[in-house]
Amino acid sequence: MQTIAIIDYGSGNLRSAAKAFERSSREAGVAADIQVTDDLGIIARADRIVLPGVGAFGDCRDGVERVQGLRETLEARVIREAVPFLGICVGMQLMARAGFEHLTTEGFGWIDGEVHRIEPADEDDGRQRKVPHMGWNVLSVQGGHHPVLAGLEDGHHAYFVHSYAMRLETADQQLATVDYGGPICAMVGRDNMIGTQFHPEKSQATGLRLIANFIGWTP
Repeated sequence: MQTIAIIDYGSGNLRSAAKAFERSSREAGVAADIQVTDDLGIIARADRIVLPGVGAFGDCRDGVERVQGLRETLEARVIREAVPFLGICVGMQLMARAGFEHLTTEGFGWIDGEVHRIEPADEDDGRQRKVPHMGWNVLSVQGGHHPVLAGLEDGHHAYFVHSYAMRLETADQQLATVDYGGPICAMVGRDNMIGTQFHPEKSQATGLRLIANFIGWTP
């Protein structure tokens, strides 16, 4: 049985994320122990790590720092030991070099990008698009070859709630975009790590498929 650690650092839809992982593993026939935890011992032994995130970039980064030893444990497990990692929403944004929400905050530096406020073009009738970008939107998949995107093609819907998004330096780390008055990064990945700007735990069939793919992924 594999252990999946969903990290509790005071931010994230932990209950709904855990339920989605439990359902996906059950439907995929994979025995998995889903642990919502801030216990470094569990994280240090986990087979997969999930970092959710809801709120401001700086607040989430501060939340990680408040759990003594968490940042160092993540660096050891994800970067040096190459454990499969999934960042969700702000958990994905923290993978960037920096975030510019209210102030400049250093990120983990795992993905070559920065997080900036969404500046969408106006609607066709001239009305200003609302920010945050909230609700269902259609994915445009660039990384269709990626195992975590198996069975997910252009046209699948995912659920978004965000005012800031990642801008990437290298196109090969962008796995999917969404159109909201222009393309917005919806999913990133490299090596053993992926991140989704959307919430797979709220994205019904699309999210459950992605989670199941992640659970079975061997980078």
